[in-house]
Amino acid sequence: MPLSHAVLTLLADGPSHGYELKTRFEAAVGPQWGGLNIGHLYQILDRLVRDGHVVRDHIAQSDRPDKTIYQLTPGGAEELRTWATTPWVRTSGFRDELFLKLLGASRLGPEALAAFVSAQRQAHLADLGALTRQRRAHAADPLVTLLIDAAAAHIKADLQVIDSAEERLAGLASGDVQVRTAATTDDQATA
Repeated sequence: MPLSHAVLTLLADGPSHGYELKTRFEAAVGPQWGGLNIGHLYQILDRLVRDGHVVRDHIAQSDRPDKTIYQLTPGGAEELRTWATTPWVRTSGFRDELFLKLLGASRLGPEALAAFVSAQRQAHLADLGALTRQRRAHAADPLVTLLIDAAAAHIKADLQVIDSAEERLAGLASGDVQVRTAATTDDQATA
């Protein structure tokens, strides 16, 4: 599970508590990933403890609630090494809402397809602009800039799909399209 392994990666630097791990994760992967939910992080930590990859120790604090510190076990270090050195293989196909949107727009006819293609192109160009600004802001961090470059490459690939969609889907989008709803089906049955 990728987030579990990311937590193991962060713990390879030494013991940490939950909020420290959250902050370090968000700094390591940059803003394009989004924030890490602290509740989810604690579920991951509980699972890692249960699986023997991490141990936890409670540190008493006089002026605050006790702090829980997590540390990598030798088994966790081996799990991290195995995960980090084996190739990633896509197992769930290429599920992408973009293709479902293209299906829907093409079924609604050429005007709907053209409207979707235009709107999606603008959205992708705006995303590329935002990524360019993020890349400049994080130029000193090679991992974050690599992740931003990967995100930009994905968007550029989607732009190529969008730019060819109207021509390639013209056969699906041709003709007058009537959306059939329960009301139109009932009207046709009584006619």
